[in-house]
Amino acid sequence: MDIQIIKEENNFLSFIIKDVTSSYINTLRRIMNVEVPIMAIDEINFIVNDSALYDEIIAHRLGLIPLKTDLQSYELKEKCTCNGVGCAKCQLTLTLKTKGPCTVYASDLKSQDPKVIPVYPKIPITKLSEGQSIELEATAKLGLGKEHVKFSPGLIYYQAYPEIKLKDVSNPEKIKEVCPTHVFEVENNKLTVKNLLNCDLCMACVEATQDDSIQVKGSKTDYIFYIESFGQLTPKEIMTTAINVFDDKLDELTKKMKEGEESKISKITDKIKIKKKVKAE
Repeated sequence: MDIQIIKEENNFLSFIIKDVTSSYINTLRRIMNVEVPIMAIDEINFIVNDSALYDEIIAHRLGLIPLKTDLQSYELKEKCTCNGVGCAKCQLTLTLKTKGPCTVYASDLKSQDPKVIPVYPKIPITKLSEGQSIELEATAKLGLGKEHVKFSPGLIYYQAYPEIKLKDVSNPEKIKEVCPTHVFEVENNKLTVKNLLNCDLCMACVEATQDDSIQVKGSKTDYIFYIESFGQLTPKEIMTTAINVFDDKLDELTKKMKEGEESKISKITDKIKIKKKVKAE
């Protein structure tokens, strides 16, 4: 396996991963999407809510506000030593107390842990008019994307690495214009591939030709992987955590297979002993 970084900035990471199967790359994508722990507001106790929005609407908005996630300090509730009761190791409290007139933003949430705060402070929650107020206590916990989308770390996707072959293209200018991602360039009336990684395998260039002068296909072993984080974790943290989860699953599978083999061998041994006993009698 070989990995080559294409682009890394802010909450975006793209890279080429070579010599892998589609099964492996898709498993990695799924684990990143639904099995990387993410902090999000899960329960809310409304003390006062005079705003125009129902408690349920505000609760829904609060749940979808991305929170900075500290995987070193917190555990999933089901893995915590408190056995899911809830303690400082698996959850934290955020409070909100504001009076109108004003727009209530995510930055108005006060967290008991300065490391776990809203990623985007300017997300609006609701508006308060003169005389209106809102006060609440919210409990945030680590969760998985397979439980709820609010625990999703971002947009994770991939595509096959494009392979393009050109042979005496008769209408290079037309092909250049028809390509929506500007893959091609024309030099000396000859079509060349300028931006290969821009190709999304739409096949517009192939359809625009009347022959097989352009051949486009996706590689079976090389892929371009994209991670667009919502900001709770960096793309590299998402990837590293997913790989660790993948390794744990493989270790668990190996353990179960060994236990299964030992159980099977034990049953066969017991049968042999019974047969020997019957013959002896």
